[in-house]
Amino acid sequence: MRKIIFSGAVIFSVIAASFWGCGPKKNSEEASEKLTGTVEIDGSSTVYPITEASAEEFRVENPKVKVTIGVSGTGGGFKKFVRSEIDIAEASRPIKKSEDSACKAAKIEYIELPIAYDGLAVVVNPQNNWVDYLTVEELKKIWEPEAQGKIVKWNQIRPNWPNEEIHLFGAGHESGTFDYFTEAIIGKTKASRGDYTASEDDNVLVQGISTDKFALGYFGLAYFTENKEKLKLIPIDDKNDENGKGPILASDETVMNGTYQPLSRPLFIYVNKNNAESNSSLDSFVHFYIDNAVELVPDAKYIPLSKEVYELVKKRFKEKKTGSVFLNKESTVGVKLEEVLK
Repeated sequence: MRKIIFSGAVIFSVIAASFWGCGPKKNSEEASEKLTGTVEIDGSSTVYPITEASAEEFRVENPKVKVTIGVSGTGGGFKKFVRSEIDIAEASRPIKKSEDSACKAAKIEYIELPIAYDGLAVVVNPQNNWVDYLTVEELKKIWEPEAQGKIVKWNQIRPNWPNEEIHLFGAGHESGTFDYFTEAIIGKTKASRGDYTASEDDNVLVQGISTDKFALGYFGLAYFTENKEKLKLIPIDDKNDENGKGPILASDETVMNGTYQPLSRPLFIYVNKNNAESNSSLDSFVHFYIDNAVELVPDAKYIPLSKEVYELVKKRFKEKKTGSVFLNKESTVGVKLEEVLK
């Protein structure tokens, strides 16, 4: 099974105090008055809250710039990106080889920018008093394609669990969360049973699980944090003591230090290089996004990268460095952002 391990994060409050300063970094009044035009964004519902927070602050300083943000899932965002319908594609996973090929065919150069960390939360209804933790092997048994129509009751996972149906909730097929979960748990992207309630809207999943005693589902950790009174978070054991011994509960700390595996990940934005060079409003917005991420990412309930990684991200965009650092890797196990971005 392939797993993604990202490290190098530091406590963001220290960064904010000692490096980035307090409050969003503002453009000069002169620059703000001159900036006009539009910035078109679409993609991951997971990344959306960060981008929206950045856009709101940017609009305050640049009222003549129109920033629009859609939510069609990571896959849907890349489709629009390839058709040149948007300037920025939000993604909750790295770009795929097929998407990279489509960009090349359309003569679109892109700049890949990690902007935050996230973890995937595995949750049940608060009335569920039998699940204390789940192993990666058990999650695979529940979610693999072969489980469809066969693994349908809780006691098929562990004999002492109830003889009741499991009601599954998860990400829709256009979601980067779906791609990430299936790769991390099943070992193959998009390999999943199909008999579950699927949605690109995490709020739909929260509503379903919170009202069903026998539900089990997954989505971004931020959505659990926003709804923690309605849900029960389940620790995950990957059986690899090098990552952390025993079941590990998802949290900012365990995602940042790499012990919550294999369900922790970075989040990205992909910027059209030509548009960034020709559209000063787009260029300014991306710089603003990176400069203020350490404050705005936590406000959106996600986890900021380290100071070192944000500096590398900023350098990557300033130099308009194109392509993905993940495409030619046979495995992403052990990848460190601070190393691959150099």
